[in-house]
Amino acid sequence: MSRACGRGGADKACRFVHLGLLLDVVLALRRGVQPAAASQREWPVGDSSGWTFGVVGWPNYKPFKSGDVLVFTYDPSSHNVVAVSDVDYALCKVPANATTYSSGDDRVTLSRGVAFFICGFPGHCDKGMKIAVTAR
Repeated sequence: MSRACGRGGADKACRFVHLGLLLDVVLALRRGVQPAAASQREWPVGDSSGWTFGVVGWPNYKPFKSGDVLVFTYDPSSHNVVAVSDVDYALCKVPANATTYSSGDDRVTLSRGVAFFICGFPGHCDKGMKIAVTAR
């Protein structure tokens, strides 16, 4: 005989079901599994200004996590997004083998560690169109 737990689940069967679900959640958290709702966040780069000049300080004090998504919004006839190394970031240099995004609405999923992005159009990186993002 099957019935739903009613009125707060006061009977023994309902309490065991609730206890079992709670135990599943606790064990998953101990294994490092995060609830789906907490595992990914979208970050519009530059907030309402988008990917533009002077965005270099935008990542400061933001709690990025592995799995979060950076959303780069910009005019593709004027800008792009290039994933670079720390050295190329410091030098504002676009290496030949760099991953380049140019749709104007690019989504990049972060991995744990530091990710570096610059605009590859001449002079734009030097004018602060670059970000370094640390994801935990």
